[in-house]
Amino acid sequence: MHLTWEADYAVRIVEYLSRSWQKRDARTISQDTDVPQRFALKILRKLLQEGIVVSYKGAHGGYALSRAPGEITLRQVIEAVEGPYAISRCQLEDCRCVHPQCRFHAIYEEISQMVRQRLDAYTFEGDETAQKEES
Repeated sequence: MHLTWEADYAVRIVEYLSRSWQKRDARTISQDTDVPQRFALKILRKLLQEGIVVSYKGAHGGYALSRAPGEITLRQVIEAVEGPYAISRCQLEDCRCVHPQCRFHAIYEEISQMVRQRLDAYTFEGDETAQKEES
């Protein structure tokens, strides 16, 4: 398993905005994060819809985080572009497995819950980002 490019780029963008402390235009975000501008705009729209970033219109417009970096988790950013995290499609509402007796449902859910908890433990706050103690 691996993160998609979109999730990786979203994490880069939020990390960049968490360190800039001011609004940035899409072109600058794209250049400074090495994310293609068209893709950056698509991701920024999703982050905006999920309330992770805010946008400012006009000649001096741009994007900024909607709240403090310590209040934004890695899970929130990944799920903003990917949807709910689940190790198997059969856990998702629109792809429910037709085999209700499958012994792997519980195993997949347990693993997915552990991953979600770990992703929730990391925020975009400075050096402490990746260093919250294990729950």
